[in-house]
Formats: sequence, structure tokens, C-alpha cells
Amino acid sequence: MNHTVVEEEGTGTLHVWELPTDEQTLLSLVKDIFDKYWEHIWFGVIIQGAAWEVAAPNAPERISLYDGYVTVDFGRWHFHLCIGEHTASGPELGRIRRCARAEMYRRVGADGSPTSWGVRLFNGRDEQLMTVLLPNPFLTDRQQVLDPPDFTRLAAWDELRATYLGLEPDPLDRTGKGFAHG
Repeated sequence: MNHTVVEEEGTGTLHVWELPTDEQTLLSLVKDIFDKYWEHIWFGVIIQGAAWEVAAPNAPERISLYDGYVTVDFGRWHFHLCIGEHTASGPELGRIRRCARAEMYRRVGADGSPTSWGVRLFNGRDEQLMTVLLPNPFLTDRQQVLDPPDFTRLAAWDELRATYLGLEPDPLDRTGKGFAHG
């Protein structure tokens, strides 16, 4: 499966792989990410002017689906994402709220080597619903710089690529020298 190279204003170059946006695929993706990797990821919304990089306090107590919304419940707090047909608010709002674009991406530096890996979901207006920052070989789970890099931290990326894209690990992912902000 081929990727698209995207130049994003202010953040640099991304390699992007489109994911299916049907409810079952997205529910499976959310469960895989939050059930398996909750303690190693950061997530939130990353837009120009704001980056919410949230770490889960514990494993989810519940991941459920109702009226098109998946709820990831950590006990004290939770979040909702519209990933399927939402009927309670009518067809127009349901179309806007629903995830219309999903992608896996890796950010690459000026030298052409990857510096970060993640998953992004966008609604029907192409507004970001969520970014998941996957474990990074250049950063610890507390986002401290790792030197030397620990490329075993690409296990989540490799597993998600295999599961959702049918792709083997890419040697390019293991060529980077360190983390760089976009």
C-alpha cells in the first residue's frame, strides 16, 4: 500500500497512509490503541496554535459504542469520538461529526528520516478529531529524550501497519537519529 507525501504548513513533511473509516475498523483501531498501548501513547488534538498531548491515567475501564460514538472511559474522565452513523442530531450534523478521514502517518525530518509516528482522525469538515502519538524510539513514555534510540518502541507502529495496512516493518523507520519538533 503506497503512502502520500504531504507538506503541512508549519509542521513539515508527512508520509500518510489512508485508513478505512467504517465503524468496525475505527472501533477496532481505537480498541487496539487504547487497550494495548495506553501507557505508551499521548493523544489529543494538535492544530495550529494548540497541542493537547494527554497521557492516559490507567488502562480504559470501558470502551463502548452508542449511536455512532465510541467512548473510551478511564474512570475519572472519558472521551467520545463519532466513528459511525450518528442519528440523534439529524443527518447533517451526523455527517459533520462522523470520522470522514483516518490516517496513519510518520513525520520525516529534513534528512528524510522519520522523527515521529501517529494516527489521526478527521470529521466531515476535515477538522481534527484526535491525534494519537505512538511510542517513539527517541522519547521515553514521559517524553524525555532517549539516547541512544530504542527502536523496539516502534512495535505499536509496526503492528498497526500490519493489521490495518497489510504492510511489513519499513527499514526507513529505523534510520532516524533523534526527535525533532515540527
